[in-house]
Amino acid sequence: MNTLEGQFLVAMPDMDDERFAESVILVVGHGGEGAVGLVVNHELEELRFADIIDELDLGDPDSVIRLPDEIRQRAVMRGGPVERGRGFVLHSQDYHSGNSYRVAEGTSLTATLDVLKAMAFGPAPKASLFALGCCGWGAGQLEDEIARNGWLTAPFSRTLVFDTPVKDRYAAALASLHITRATLSPDAGHA
Repeated sequence: MNTLEGQFLVAMPDMDDERFAESVILVVGHGGEGAVGLVVNHELEELRFADIIDELDLGDPDSVIRLPDEIRQRAVMRGGPVERGRGFVLHSQDYHSGNSYRVAEGTSLTATLDVLKAMAFGPAPKASLFALGCCGWGAGQLEDEIARNGWLTAPFSRTLVFDTPVKDRYAAALASLHITRATLSPDAGHA
């Protein structure tokens, strides 16, 4: 079985599920039992990183208040509709805990509180993305959705995850395939 781990899924224009319209998903796990991914281009507008730190009581109230604005106002991504109360952090490999695992070139995933504390109070990974929730597919489900023209696959780009503005990530993922929204056709071509 070929794995899609470490690749992007890019939603096709006629995606049946509105929750995934114009989504870019990094596949963080894929095997015979199914797949898991994180949406990397949809922010939860009503939440900021400081809200999460405060809610989880990860630091004393004074230390949370003193966090610099660039940390307090960090975006929280809508990682997907599964386990929406659970946090996942994609980060550069300069940060590592016993709970981190590599998902793509220079990028790891950690889903424990230690990485959130590091992001807030240091030492923080040089690059990180925090998401609530994830996407999940059962055995063969993702492959079936791809075969039915629901997703394009695109190679991993660290720049897309960590440096490209959130609002530009869908277009950037398409551009990595030499496609634009204008040239993207919802019709599949099968030989």
